[in-house]
Formats: sequence, structure tokens, C-alpha cells
Amino acid sequence: MKFQKVSLFVLLASACFNVSAQDTISAQKMDWFEDAKLGIFIHWGIYSVEGISESWSFFNNYINHDNYIKQLDGFTAKNYKPKEWAKLIKQAGAKYTVITTKHHDGISLWNTQADKAISTLKDAAAKQDVITPFVQAIQQEGLHTGLYYSLPDWSHPYYDVFTRARKRYELAKEPNRWNHYVEYYQKQLSELSQQYKPELIWFDGDWEHSAKEWKSKETLSLLRKYNPNIIINSRLNNHGDYETPEQGIPVSRPDAKFWELCYTMNDSWGYQPFDKKYKSPNMIIRTLVDCISMGGNLLLDIGPKADGSIPQEQMNILKQLGRWTNKHASAIYGTRAGIPFENYNGKSALSKDGKTLYLYVYEQKKQLQLKGLLNDAIQAVSVVGDAASKVTAVLLDEKVQLDLTKVNFDQDVTVLALTFKDKVQWHAPREEAITLQAVLDNKQTNSALNQIASLLHSGKNIFDHSGLTIDGMESKLPVENLTNPAVLDWVKKHAEALYETGKGLPEGHYEGLSALSKDRQTLYLFVEGVPTGPIALKGIKNGIARIRLVGEGSMINHEIFNKLYWSSIPGIVYIQVPKERLDKNMTVIAVLLDSPLALHREKVGAIENNL
Repeated sequence: MKFQKVSLFVLLASACFNVSAQDTISAQKMDWFEDAKLGIFIHWGIYSVEGISESWSFFNNYINHDNYIKQLDGFTAKNYKPKEWAKLIKQAGAKYTVITTKHHDGISLWNTQADKAISTLKDAAAKQDVITPFVQAIQQEGLHTGLYYSLPDWSHPYYDVFTRARKRYELAKEPNRWNHYVEYYQKQLSELSQQYKPELIWFDGDWEHSAKEWKSKETLSLLRKYNPNIIINSRLNNHGDYETPEQGIPVSRPDAKFWELCYTMNDSWGYQPFDKKYKSPNMIIRTLVDCISMGGNLLLDIGPKADGSIPQEQMNILKQLGRWTNKHASAIYGTRAGIPFENYNGKSALSKDGKTLYLYVYEQKKQLQLKGLLNDAIQAVSVVGDAASKVTAVLLDEKVQLDLTKVNFDQDVTVLALTFKDKVQWHAPREEAITLQAVLDNKQTNSALNQIASLLHSGKNIFDHSGLTIDGMESKLPVENLTNPAVLDWVKKHAEALYETGKGLPEGHYEGLSALSKDRQTLYLFVEGVPTGPIALKGIKNGIARIRLVGEGSMINHEIFNKLYWSSIPGIVYIQVPKERLDKNMTVIAVLLDSPLALHREKVGAIENNL
């Protein structure tokens, strides 16, 4: 019995050591991925010939399979220049890339020897293995290699699923046929692993079968045989290393430590000539910032044409993205998630050592404030990528006041770097007893208006029972000789947004402060300074009736991006604010909803399917 007890202790100790060792290996292998922040996704295949949806177009019976496959005859790759692709991707600031080696349509883009495979080398007009020269080019540029691989193959005779309306066979009735398919796809993964030595495999399509049916554990072991440190996304029936939300920018940080948003420039993954709904470079840059601030990566997609050229719109976005990433490299790569919104009403990130706080500024404005910081002193303050700009910082009583009057603002997003002696520490800001009289008497107009917006956002309305009327007329506010007339005029002009309004949006839905009308059908957005791009709203389930400027009535336009018909996740709302109509102190935008406010704040994880 004594021997058994000792053996049990040894076994338990050994198990604990192995778990600890595995955790260490896992953490180490994810270092480059966590530091990378930006990758480029490439959807290239025969679907680019007609410019139709990759694989789904025949699966959903928008085109029959025979006509879909005829696109092999038009896939020429005659203008394919992989070295130029690699240079452009690196210039954009990406640290890794993921290219489709085989989508659900079953067309392999490399020289596969797997049984009954269709490939661009053997079957397409190109007569090329297009993956090999690309991988060689990106590795020469020092980029990390990621390969997309679809688990389903809707063209393969061994696969059970064919289209939405038709199956080839029932797996339970023909298990040997299914086993042949598993052998087929695992052989392809062995080829990819041996030939290209990828650091990351990006699976897709796992929803069609269970982990047991895919033999996910065996597949993972197979990949680790070639590379013990292989990184796998979350689409191998939860056998992966990181989560992959798709298209919908997370409202709040995903639960997983490691995550990556895969995201299109327009509404399409592959090349579609009639899809001109491109996001602007500013929108893309701010999406990258959004991911950085929540500790994640952005995997931005491009869809080359059938001849191998990259659409001009996509090239322009990559070049503008590269302008910003090269200027702000220190505030991108190797950063970690930032501080809470209640401490800084914007997006932020921390350096890997935790001693530098990066603040991303979306507007040209005179000042900004941090709250609840516990550090004793700031060692240095700078504008990233612009030594000529000067920022003055005053730290007092857990607050940092930054003077931005001598900053040359970036055309997209300005980044401030605050460096401290020790790691940045913070707690929830202390509540302050601020009276309406003190706000009205504040000689610093911008500071007073920020106080008003902050209080309303937190659910404290200092205008309740104050004598303020809904239109600002005939108000009986406590006006004294010391009252700041600019503050008083602003309050009267924007009374609609102050009268009986309540707590604003939770963190993540809007990058600024907000308030909500009593009936919860009008959302008020407070906008400081001059925005360098459109105002963005995430996770609003409601329809939008109209949007206007408070106090002067101008109707303004908005666009919704990434609202996918198969997903319950709301699209992102971008509001264009005319600069000539901005209030010189603080602008207020009224968003009129078609029903009481409803928010999407569900857990963010891997996409389930897009049927």
C-alpha cells in the first residue's frame, strides 16, 4: 500500500509537471501571434473568374456545380506576381499571412497528390501550383506562414455533403467511404505541413461534422508531428489555440486570451467586381485599433482576381494602412489590451512590459483626461511617430490632464505614449460630488462640457429638477455672476440631450460618451473636437429611423457595414458628421431608433456556420 501511495504521488506530480510544461510551451508558441496584431487573409480561387461567392454559390444552388467548376478554364494566374504580393503585405504592416490552399469547393491551389483531388496545377488554365511561390516569397520577406484549409470538400466523391439540397450518402450507412475522405484530407494536411512548414493552420467548415467524425484529435496530433508548435484556430471542433470571430467587430473583449478578427475590406471574401462597398482606410485603421485595444489581432482579407492581380481599391487600402502602421509601429506590435473605458474614454493599449500606456485619439481636440491612475509620476509623454508634436501632462489626485494644443494630429488616428517608471496601475475612478453650479461656473468650457457628458454617461443627471426645459427656452437654471456664458449657451442649445436623459451605452458600443432619452428610443452621442473619420456604433440591434445634430436640426447620413443576412450580429453603423456643422465646443448627435434600445453583447467566439 505504501508503494501504491508513493506511485500515486509520483503520477500526480508528473501529471502536474506535464500540464505546467504544456502550458509553458503553449504560451511560448503563441508569443509571435500575440505580438503580430495584423495579418493579411487571402481568398483566391476559381470563384474569382466569374466573381461569385466562393463555394457557397453552388452549395446554395445559385449556380449549378458543373457551371461553377467550368471556372477552372478561366483561372489563368497570368499576372500573378507573388513577390509583389509579399512586398505589399509587408508594407501594409502585416506580420503574417493566411492564404486559402483549398476552400469548400475542393480546388487545391498546390500540387497535391491526394486521391481524386482537383488542383490548379492539373485542372485549371493556369497549370500552376500557386501556393509554393507565394510561401517562398513571404518567408523571404520574414513574414509568418499561415495556411487556410477547408475541412469539407463539396466536390470530392468521398465527401458526404454536396449541396444544400443534395447529399451523396449517409455517413452512418457508408463509414468506409467516409474514412477514405478522412484519409484524403489528412494526406493533404501532411503535404502542406511537409512542403511549407506553416506556423499556423486556419481551419474552416468544422460545423458539418463532429470532432469524432473529423477525427480532430488525430488531425491535431498529425500536425504536431510536423511542428510541435503549430498554431490552430478555433475551427477544429474546439481543438484550437485561439478564437476567430468573423466580420462582426467584438463589442467587448472575447473570453479567450488569444483571438483574431477575420474581416473583409468590402462585403466579400473573394473577388467580386460588383461589390464596391469598401470601407475607407480610416475605418480599417480604426478596426485595427479596436482589436489592439482588446488584446486581439486583425486578419484583413484581400481577394485577388483570376489573373493574379490585386484590385486597385484593395491595394490603396493596404498602402494607406501601411502609412499608419509604419508611423505607429511601437503602439501596435507587442502591445497588450488597454485600460478600461471608465479610466480613459477612448481606445488604449499597454506595452508588453506594462510601463507604457498608448492612447488612440480619434479627434482633433484641445485636451483629454485619464482617471483612476495609481502611478506616482509620468516619466515621458510623446506623440508616436511625430517628434515635433508636444504634449503637456499634469498628474494630480489620480487624474492625468493632457494638453493637446501643440499636437499635429494624424489624418486617421493619433497615438499618445505615456511612459511610467513602474507598470501602469489603475482602479475604478472615485466618484466626485459635482454640482450643477460648479459646472456652470467652470471657466474652462471644454472641461465643463466633459463633466456634463461624463455625468450623464454614468447615469447622474445634474439637470434633473434644475429648471432646465426640454428646448432650453424659459429655463430657470441657477445663473450667477460667475456663470460661464459659453457653458450656459451650450446647455440651452443642447437641452434636448440633457433633459431627463439617463445612463449611456456600456463600454464597447461607442468610442465616446453618450446618454439615452427617457423612452430609450433616442441615443445621444457626445463628440469632442473634430473627428478624423466617421463616428462608429457597434452592437445596436435596432433599426435607425434618422440621425441629426442636436440644437440645429441637420439630418446627417449613415452607412451600415458587415450586416450579414445569416448572422444575428448587428452591422457596424458609421455616421458621417459634416465638419462645417460641428459645435466649436462639443457636438451632440441624436440617433433616433425604431424601438427602445436593444444591444448585442453576447459572447464572442468562433463562427458556427453561414448557411
